[in-house]
Amino acid sequence: MLEPAVRPQAGVALRCSRLLLSPWSRLSLLVGLLAVAGAVVVAYEPHRLLADGGWPPQVGGAGAVVLFGLAYGVCTAAFVPRPVLNLASGALFGTQAGLAAAVAGTVVGAGVAFALGRALGRDALRPLLRGRWVEAADGQLSRHGFRSTLAIRLFPGVPFAAANYGAALSRMRYAPFLLGTALGCVPNTAAYVVAGSEAASPTSPAFLVSAAFIAVSVTAGAAVAWRKRHRLRATATP
Repeated sequence: MLEPAVRPQAGVALRCSRLLLSPWSRLSLLVGLLAVAGAVVVAYEPHRLLADGGWPPQVGGAGAVVLFGLAYGVCTAAFVPRPVLNLASGALFGTQAGLAAAVAGTVVGAGVAFALGRALGRDALRPLLRGRWVEAADGQLSRHGFRSTLAIRLFPGVPFAAANYGAALSRMRYAPFLLGTALGCVPNTAAYVVAGSEAASPTSPAFLVSAAFIAVSVTAGAAVAWRKRHRLRATATP
């Protein structure tokens, strides 16, 4: 007797669940999460960590390094520039601990952004990515995930968060992406961390060497990005 009344309810629940789990609903959720994260970042101004007293004085030692690494990851997923956080890491913890916190935060942030982009944005956006150039780039990332990620991190020409969410739309696997990020981010991250730790002595050899390395890496990254762009165009040309 109750069966005819139950079936319409089940049908409505099924349609609602399909709507909530649809690709565009998930993409809307991702956009909402990023908007909220961006608002929180603007409100709390993480760059204040560079100022004296910006870090809570009651948090210290290894716990502070771990906490900073986690906060670093969340901030980078919300499009906070990594150079600012790297400088803060060096200023707060020195070279060794600062580098450990920054590298760990980089991997955490890359993993969070990659997972969010793949789970919430990929199904909606991937059908919109068309054209031979896009297909060539996707093929490069899919076949050579580790090598491509390593090159992107070693020669920074693409914003960190944009690269993470962009990679999530490709067929690249998690392991090559995270491993390439962990290894490739070390040189540039170390340069910024050293610069942050030696900011009080801008004429010291360590600061000057790190500043020179940053300048060279930015220039080299622009050159590599330019060449890679033309190579992908050549690959996409029939």
